[in-house]
Amino acid sequence: MSRSVKVRPTSLALIIGLSVFSGKAVQAADTPSASTIIEQGKYLSVAADCGACHNSPTSGAAMAGGYAIASPMGNIIASNITPSVTAGIGNYTEQQFARAVREGVNAQGDHLYPAMPYTSYSKMTDSDIHALYQYFMHGVQPVDTPAPATKLPFPFSIRSSMALWNMLFASQQRFTPDSQKSAQLNRGDYLVNVLEHCDACHTPRNFLMGQKNDLALSGGQVGSWYAPNITSDKTAGIGSWSDDQLFQYLKTGHVAGKAQAAGPMAEAIENSLQHLSDDDLHAIVAWLKQVPASGATATESRFTQGAPSDSEAAMRATDHPDAGWVVFSNSCANCHQANGEGSQFYPSLFHNSATGAAQPDNLIATILFGVRRHADGQYVAMPAFGPAASFVDRLNDQQVADVANYVLKNYGNASLTVTADQVKTVREGGPVPAIAYLSNPAVLAIGALIVLVILGLIVTAVRRRGKK
Repeated sequence: MSRSVKVRPTSLALIIGLSVFSGKAVQAADTPSASTIIEQGKYLSVAADCGACHNSPTSGAAMAGGYAIASPMGNIIASNITPSVTAGIGNYTEQQFARAVREGVNAQGDHLYPAMPYTSYSKMTDSDIHALYQYFMHGVQPVDTPAPATKLPFPFSIRSSMALWNMLFASQQRFTPDSQKSAQLNRGDYLVNVLEHCDACHTPRNFLMGQKNDLALSGGQVGSWYAPNITSDKTAGIGSWSDDQLFQYLKTGHVAGKAQAAGPMAEAIENSLQHLSDDDLHAIVAWLKQVPASGATATESRFTQGAPSDSEAAMRATDHPDAGWVVFSNSCANCHQANGEGSQFYPSLFHNSATGAAQPDNLIATILFGVRRHADGQYVAMPAFGPAASFVDRLNDQQVADVANYVLKNYGNASLTVTADQVKTVREGGPVPAIAYLSNPAVLAIGALIVLVILGLIVTAVRRRGKK
């Protein structure tokens, strides 16, 4: 015979209260706090390298804009993305913010230029967009000074033309983890191809400046610099690097006998990569090491070319020494040593990615613009010998070509020869893509003439058909 159990009203109320309280406790434990989301957004902004472009180059104010991003079409000025309601994005809704980040369209409906890597950010998850929005709205100090406007020449000044470019080269597909890959590889994929947007520099582009994604990460021109092949190819790429070497490079920008970060890569390490967690850096390494080899044409690795040379000392007794030796002896040998082996503070000139590469762009750019890198608690600097150098240190195009050839022939890829014209091209911002010629008045005039001729032929054909 069963017995009924009576529960006192006070006991029942206590049980219900405890149940409700415990449910809320579980819910609270599962839901990140506002401060946690803001902190997550801050980390994401570092991983996405937002500050590299949007931090003010004059005041240093975070996300205040004003930095001039050099492009073949002209300088693109990074906008103020602080929560200022007068000069920044303080009036943006989260949906408007998401559209700007993912689609490159601001709250006013104007198209952004792809110097803002929205073609990579388009794959960003909803939760990361939300965290970024919360950080920019509540974790960044508003700056009420507007950034200067971008003024590109016609026809690039017509921002609406970017809609057609986006149809050709942009995608709105979100990142989807690959169930066949580990959590670490999926995280590495997301970091490399979304947040860090490595493909934006290391992938070659077509004549319209769209990425050739069938050659992803196989190397691409970035203004005066060349972003090398970082696929798993053991000769052309980074397949011969150990995991520890790749991790060290991403953390410090330096691996003896391999490479030293300069130019845009030094900026990426200084502003973003060195601040990532070790787990995230290991995820990037794991992903890169399994990227299929692509664009491999090199017969010898850029990291193994060259050897020490005694030519600098031998030429001191020569009546008419090589012109490149004169520059090297006066400007380079003191730091890099006469035999090119470098020192504790200055890298070797052989087994060096800048001197052993298949193209001389990075060697030329390093001579012209120098090296500046804050990483791993150290400041690394090499003086520039181009336009920013003092008058007594400044080298002309022929002198840069001479010293580059001396270094290549004695310490690096001896098959290359640098000309003064190549130096001039690098000095002026690198090779000009075909699309940039559209702003040339002569090209515009010829284009207009062709259009008029075509229209004339159409009108003539229509009239003849009408007479029949």
